[in-house]
Amino acid sequence: MQTISIIDAKNHVDEKVKIGVWLTNKRSSGKIAFLQLRDGSAFFQGVVVKNNVSEEVFKRAKEVKQETSMYVTGTIHEDARSHFGYEIEIEDIEIVGGSENYPITPKEHGTDFLMDHRHLWLRSKRQFAIMQIRNEMIRATYEFFNQEGFIKLDSPILTGSAPEGTTELFHTEYFDRDAYLSQSGQLYAEAGAMAYGKVFTFGPTFRAEKSKTRRHLIEFWMIEPEMAFMHQEESLEIQEKYVAFLVQAVLDNCDYALTILGRDKEVLKEYTKLPYPRISYDEAIKLLQESGEFPDVKWGEDFGSPEETYLANHFSKPVFVMNYPKAIKPFYMKPHPTRDDVVVCADLLAPEGYGEIIGGSERAVDPAYLEAQIKQAGLDVADYEWYLDLRRFGSVPHSGFGLGLERAVTWITGESHIREAIPFPRLLNRIYP
Repeated sequence: MQTISIIDAKNHVDEKVKIGVWLTNKRSSGKIAFLQLRDGSAFFQGVVVKNNVSEEVFKRAKEVKQETSMYVTGTIHEDARSHFGYEIEIEDIEIVGGSENYPITPKEHGTDFLMDHRHLWLRSKRQFAIMQIRNEMIRATYEFFNQEGFIKLDSPILTGSAPEGTTELFHTEYFDRDAYLSQSGQLYAEAGAMAYGKVFTFGPTFRAEKSKTRRHLIEFWMIEPEMAFMHQEESLEIQEKYVAFLVQAVLDNCDYALTILGRDKEVLKEYTKLPYPRISYDEAIKLLQESGEFPDVKWGEDFGSPEETYLANHFSKPVFVMNYPKAIKPFYMKPHPTRDDVVVCADLLAPEGYGEIIGGSERAVDPAYLEAQIKQAGLDVADYEWYLDLRRFGSVPHSGFGLGLERAVTWITGESHIREAIPFPRLLNRIYP
């Protein structure tokens, strides 16, 4: 008899197997007990028929508590009524670890309660599905950039300077020097691009802002490619190709998880069709003003959640908004060749109310211009001498972007809140005990 995982049940139909599982829920109907089981690879049902097992085993099936761990032995059968498609007819149960008064019962719980029990909430079916999709997106990210000829670099998490200003930085001390938790790996990736052509970083980034909106996290994971000898339009093509690749990978490899979440797969398929629409910031402002829904929107302001939602839903697919005002963007973006008031950049807005999932730009290459921008941003030029060196020694046109993994996961899974698509509550303005 073979010990298997639930996910492999399809390969053992009508075979007797043993599986290590936890009980998520149960119900009984007279002489039959139905046990909902999980093992980390999938969820399925175990059926215990009183007439086919010993009295002791049936009693155990009736009395076992939620989240008890156990080995079950039985025969795999097809089950067309379930999402998973298979079940196990149990003939023996061996208790491994007991469980009493499990706090997350099979009923509705508030978000705050679930976040306080995040270490246990991870076991739920929806969290399982979300993490399966997140894992697939990470796998697909490496596949995409490897096949596109990128090299992965690891940028430092402790940095001595800020890529996007100092107001949202976590301050710490590095022995006798000031240091900060990284906002972005971009500046280091630019150094890598000057060495290797095409690179990407993938790691944690931090924002020291006490925001509790559904779109903002203190800690999140960011994918940040940088590409030498590349202008903005070529970068936009890479960006949309990457996003479509992620969506297609989830459609191809996470059907079970998408079904658990009730995600509309036909809607996702629309997001794999390229190219994505492109509009200028000027055109976006005009669209918002003409809609009648945003009477106070003015040129020069950044977009909030309602504006981003309206713009993306107007096109029913991801849309690039290009060339934002210089005053609301970071110092390193390339100035527009014919206008002094905007920079060469773009945000990719996701439909269905999920907002910006990518921010990117062509990077400024003139060291004198960059130095002036650094000073204007209130930053110390001495901290950025190494960054200016990238322009002094063989500079080339180069572009890059950053995709926030958690927000992209939230969008692709169709979850209503970014908190439901991340692994631990330390990402949510609270410290995990």
